[in-house]
Amino acid sequence: MKLNAIALAAVLAAASFGTFAAEEAKSDWTITGNAGLFSDYRFRGISQTDKKPAFQGGFDIAHSSGFYVGNWNSNIDSEFFNGSNLEMDFYGGYKTAVGDISLDFGGLYYYYPNSDRTGRPKIKNFELYAGASYGTLSAKVYYPISDFFSVEDLAGPGAKNAAGSYYLDLSGSHDLGMGFGLVAHVGYQKLKGAAKLTEIDGTVTSSYVDWKLGVTYSFPNGFVAGLSYIDTNRDYAGVGGTKISGSTAVLSLAKTF
Repeated sequence: MKLNAIALAAVLAAASFGTFAAEEAKSDWTITGNAGLFSDYRFRGISQTDKKPAFQGGFDIAHSSGFYVGNWNSNIDSEFFNGSNLEMDFYGGYKTAVGDISLDFGGLYYYYPNSDRTGRPKIKNFELYAGASYGTLSAKVYYPISDFFSVEDLAGPGAKNAAGSYYLDLSGSHDLGMGFGLVAHVGYQKLKGAAKLTEIDGTVTSSYVDWKLGVTYSFPNGFVAGLSYIDTNRDYAGVGGTKISGSTAVLSLAKTF
């Protein structure tokens, strides 16, 4: 009986050591990827693909300390982006929590390869962001510290820079059960200097609002299908005069791995 107790103790000790060793071996790093197909790429309510489909994907590397870096990519309309048909976003930041509130601070660089192919200035943008979330609700503000998507260079000599422009993003989600979910978003874009946009009717605007309401379905294999209604309070046109803002429905199928 004593021998059995000793043997049991030895087994439990070995199991405990194995668990401890496994916990010790667990990496402080997390790497995730994502990919998806979308019927349209809407950035802040405005189509970046001239209302055509987009394939998007990227990856994130996060450390247990809260620091992270990542990359995200999408095809875009080459005519709208001076010959570039690819958007590459690079970002990094720090996430932490204060009680039940999660905080996120970082920087985001938008890169458009070969956007100077037509002889015009290369399109680029760098924004700082700060966000907070509570449960399924979040708020984040983006503030450009470079020439906002190169609008000053593209506008030509004498154009005012876009200093003071910003974007406010308010988002939320709700689990409906049975794999279904509800997502909602409203955004406000403030535009300064040469960043101002002209509507189809010629009206020059210094701000606009976009919003989204959608439903998602999560499949057992990890894929997520979505259907969203997206709209803006302004009517902007692309290079060929095509309306690239306003109401639309966007279908999507994506997966995180």
